[in-house]
Amino acid sequence: MPAARNDQPTGPTPPAPAGILNREFLCDVTTHPSCHASTLTATATGGMLAAWFGGQHEKAPDVGIWLTRRDAAGPWSAPQEVADGRQPDGRRWPCWNPVLFTRRDGAIMLFYKVGPAPSTWWGLWRLSRDDGRTWEPPRRLPEGILGPIKNKPIELPDGSLLSPSSSEHDGWRVHLERSRDGGATWDATAPLNDGWSLAAIQPSLLRLGGPCLLAIGRTRQGWLFEARSADLGYTWGPPVLAGLPNPNSGTDAVTLRDGRHLLVYNHTATGRSPLNLALSADGVAWQAAAVLEDDPGEYSYPAVIQTRDGLVHITYTWRRERIRYVVVDPDRLTPRPLRDGAWPSDG
Repeated sequence: MPAARNDQPTGPTPPAPAGILNREFLCDVTTHPSCHASTLTATATGGMLAAWFGGQHEKAPDVGIWLTRRDAAGPWSAPQEVADGRQPDGRRWPCWNPVLFTRRDGAIMLFYKVGPAPSTWWGLWRLSRDDGRTWEPPRRLPEGILGPIKNKPIELPDGSLLSPSSSEHDGWRVHLERSRDGGATWDATAPLNDGWSLAAIQPSLLRLGGPCLLAIGRTRQGWLFEARSADLGYTWGPPVLAGLPNPNSGTDAVTLRDGRHLLVYNHTATGRSPLNLALSADGVAWQAAAVLEDDPGEYSYPAVIQTRDGLVHITYTWRRERIRYVVVDPDRLTPRPLRDGAWPSDG
């Protein structure tokens, strides 16, 4: 069993920002000493699932995909390992970056990666038809298809899935993957960027209205990138640097039911603290909405969804030791301008 660690930041805990309704930990340190890259989804019956990769440390062979679930009015279950990297020859590779997604028909998809490193990993997925209680056997994605690389896909009006993806074997390049049959078959766009002059990965997809979409995510250039499509993701304009800082760390975003967009990211060019919420009415101008964490340490790799009751649910890595879960009422946030890109001093 790993040595005990502090569950809370040192010093007095500041009051939660306006709009933050709940904060708790999901990951039990006695299960595995390190965890990262969480994901979450709501079930068709009002429950919720969350997952992450956990083991001795990132890249260790024992790293698997761990999942906790809860019913509509119940506690989170004890974490259970739902995927690992065991191979037919007995070798075991680490697992990476799970992504949970609930289709309109209520089935839940769990995407994840297996392999020694992001430059050589491959994609797999499992399906649950009973709110995550049981899972069908893993299926390997076709050659050249990696699945959603960190953040959730979206389901389009015609029922097809559009998956935000990226690759790291030839620079950092973003692409999109599409399935018209619930995940049985896939096709992919060409990379949107060259991977070097703009090195970008791990996009999130936002809906701008009609057929217009926005992809936004991580780069090595010190800023978030954005790219736009006017035809439901079949073609894309070139990615460009956005006006929000990024310390080479994962982000996530969601389009809310009222049409606003909510982004979870580290508003800094270096390090992985603070972890911030920003809001935008149009996907162009962003406003400071809340600070989730600002103590020293790593607070990173968020996942965010909105449930039918209008509340926003977020998970993220807490110091590589825990997964923190936060519930937000977006109507109670108090967004303020980012003046010249600077976060308000008391925001």
